[in-house]
Amino acid sequence: MAKAKKITEEEAKEKAEEKISKKGEAVAQDSVADIDDNKDSKKIKIGEIKSDVKDNDSEEAKSKKSKLEALKARAKKLAEESEEKKFDIKKEMKGEEAEKKDTLVPIEDYLKASIHLGTRVITPDMRKYVYRRRADGLAVFNTAMLDGEILRGAEFLAKFAPEKAIIVCKREAGWKAANKFSEITGIRTFTKKYPAGVLTNAKLENFFEVDIVFICDPWLDKNALNDARRVRIPVMSICDTNNYTQGVTAIVPGNNKSAKSLGMILYLLTKLYVEKRKIKAPEFTIKDFVDDWDNLVPPK
Repeated sequence: MAKAKKITEEEAKEKAEEKISKKGEAVAQDSVADIDDNKDSKKIKIGEIKSDVKDNDSEEAKSKKSKLEALKARAKKLAEESEEKKFDIKKEMKGEEAEKKDTLVPIEDYLKASIHLGTRVITPDMRKYVYRRRADGLAVFNTAMLDGEILRGAEFLAKFAPEKAIIVCKREAGWKAANKFSEITGIRTFTKKYPAGVLTNAKLENFFEVDIVFICDPWLDKNALNDARRVRIPVMSICDTNNYTQGVTAIVPGNNKSAKSLGMILYLLTKLYVEKRKIKAPEFTIKDFVDDWDNLVPPK
């Protein structure tokens, strides 16, 4: 009986160990299963992330492509509009009959004379006459506005008789045109040098009185401008973009540095003054005011 009991205890011990071993294996298998599940879960999550990234990349690519196509379409539209504008400007520059009737001379002639080219300086007084700046910094006058201002200047000057007016031009580039203006209109001219005081000092032998002073540059002809201000008579002046206009009654905007530009302005003022004052004058053309006119070409 003792032996049988001992066997029973050993068997029981073996069975217990067997159970523990089986339980350990089960636990181990469960752990492995859990690890495998975690791996599968991580694989799924990584796959989902990759899928989301691909989707996002795809959406961003589509968005960029859509924006690029929109920009290309807009650029094409702007190019077409630009071409249309170029065409319109070209037509205007060619000079239609209606335009020629509206301006004193064809626009091409204004460009040919470079009346529209100012300086790199634009004063507050002259800003309203400027259309834009060129790439090289030069200011460009509004040519249509210049045409109207020349007409108004001529109407203002025509209120005064030739013997009651003088023209002063110290700049050498304007001497030829100023002398021709004086010859045709009968208005006395001062080129090279203006004798300061001839309008203000009655004790001078060459003293005289006038009702208007016409100058070609407020800065160079400042002595004549100052004399006119002292005796309180009106002043008409050709003014470039760099001029200040204090003391000037009537402004004729335009390029006052160039011989051909001054020639064009003075030619038109002469023509209009003679017409409005009904002065009998010999025939004259722009060629009498500007040298080599036929060979001049508009600047590009």
